[in-house]
Amino acid sequence: QVQLVESGGGLVQPGGSLRLSCAASGLTLNYYAIGWFRQAPGKEREGFSCISRNAGRTYYADSVKGRFTISRDNAKNTVYLQMNSLKPEDTAVYYCAALDSTRYYYGQLYVEEYEYWGQGTQVTVSS
Repeated sequence: QVQLVESGGGLVQPGGSLRLSCAASGLTLNYYAIGWFRQAPGKEREGFSCISRNAGRTYYADSVKGRFTISRDNAKNTVYLQMNSLKPEDTAVYYCAALDSTRYYYGQLYVEEYEYWGQGTQVTVSS
């Protein structure tokens, strides 16, 4: 059974930092590209960062570029998202998702194309 489990969310003040983890089981993560998505109340789920299977290429949407860093440790079957300089508009449920690397291209963040999803972790940025 394939599982992706996000952790590390929580409540943080504006300007603060959080590090999310996405731990995989039931699949070998290094065969997959990983995307991070988020969904705020009343909004559609949006992708904002992704990483190729060997971490050779990373992509960031403009909304998070320069503040967020995606990385992966295939030996630990885990992908990370370091989030710095958090803003209230970053408040959302954050999801990681996996896509077979043979179907991945740089910057691909279409929700419907990702095969496996975690349950999400809440990130709230508020003073």
